[in-house]
Amino acid sequence: MAVVLRPFLSPFLSSSHKALRWKATTATLFKHSKASASGVQKSKSKSKPKALVMEKRRTRSGVEVDLGLLRRYNNNTPHLPVLLCEVLRCFQPLSLRSFVDCTLGAGSHSCAVIEGHEEMELYVGMDVDPVAHKLALPRIHDLVSNRSPKLKTYTQLTNFKNIKRVLHAIEIKDDSLGVSTGVDGIFIDLGVSSMQVDCSKRGFSVLQDGPLDMRMDSQGSLKAEDILNSWPEDEIGRILRDFGEESNWMYLQKQIVTAHASRPFNSTGQLLKLIRKNTTLSQGRKGWMKTATRVFQALRIAVNQELETLEDSLYSCFDCLAPGGRLAVISFHSLEDRIVKQTFLHLVNHGGRPNVNQHEDNDHHCKEDISEVEVEGDGETWFKDRVHGMYGTIMTKRPITPSLEEETFNPRCRSAKLRVLQKPSGPR
Repeated sequence: MAVVLRPFLSPFLSSSHKALRWKATTATLFKHSKASASGVQKSKSKSKPKALVMEKRRTRSGVEVDLGLLRRYNNNTPHLPVLLCEVLRCFQPLSLRSFVDCTLGAGSHSCAVIEGHEEMELYVGMDVDPVAHKLALPRIHDLVSNRSPKLKTYTQLTNFKNIKRVLHAIEIKDDSLGVSTGVDGIFIDLGVSSMQVDCSKRGFSVLQDGPLDMRMDSQGSLKAEDILNSWPEDEIGRILRDFGEESNWMYLQKQIVTAHASRPFNSTGQLLKLIRKNTTLSQGRKGWMKTATRVFQALRIAVNQELETLEDSLYSCFDCLAPGGRLAVISFHSLEDRIVKQTFLHLVNHGGRPNVNQHEDNDHHCKEDISEVEVEGDGETWFKDRVHGMYGTIMTKRPITPSLEEETFNPRCRSAKLRVLQKPSGPR
């Protein structure tokens, strides 16, 4: 367009008035040009059904959903287990003599895995949330009481970053369990449970008014209100940008600081009112709800140090796996999933934590050792595409997401992603 208009430039520059006419003319021409191009693009996009375009962005689970199983292990608890059938299928081929659930929650995944493996001799359940821990204990106890006495169970009210310390204590107490050689399966569900979201007193929900708490561990010292009321403006902006991936973070940080100067934040309703006031009206309820969700996510991650804990814990879990053991992780947003993906790749490359003295050349060399393979005939066709490395296999080249049937049954599961890593069976 600029090339076509260049010959007509000089007549419009003869006076300031004509310069304004030139500006208006070019703006109109560009507007029509953009509208025309947009029309062509829209006409092309109409040829593709929207559902098909959406499906390309994710790898739906091919495992048949057993809704009866989901209802059974829900057991009238306020939390529905996510990707339950897929988690069971993940550990099904293993001789699961030892299993660790790092995020016990209501105990649904744990109960299903325990019941599916009669050979299990050791079960360990951990959760940092005392409410979830209290809810899961009787369910685990009732299930185990009907099992063989050879199954030893341990539950700990602690963060899963302490998995090594927990397993070491069990080894000291009973060395016959063979914990020193590692455990056969480890499971992590990183989602905020419905029990936490639906309780207004916890401060996780954007739909209910409550205190600005957001602590997973009620003994923790940092609350969301502390961040909003006392952290520096640039730090508030940083967490909105990095943890919430909020595009309007700079404007929101200024509004938050200005607001708490006159009245400190003490409720989620107060924060939501500010977000609604400073969100574009043309976007309606959907607009401010999305912004509020991102802001709440950022605060929750900062309060609980979720991302720092996650990366360190993944390395600890890998160290605790026995040869041939599997680590399965369910994440719920891109920040978590990115860490899981990158850490898994590093683990199959290097077999351990990053070395501060490690050079980029070594990373490049190890990437050359990775091979992507398509596996058939081993009975696990839903893990068809895998990534092999020197120190392990990523069973899920792309993360597994819930099937449409499960998403319809439980809409809160729609953002869940499952990734699975397996340690080599033999020594390296």
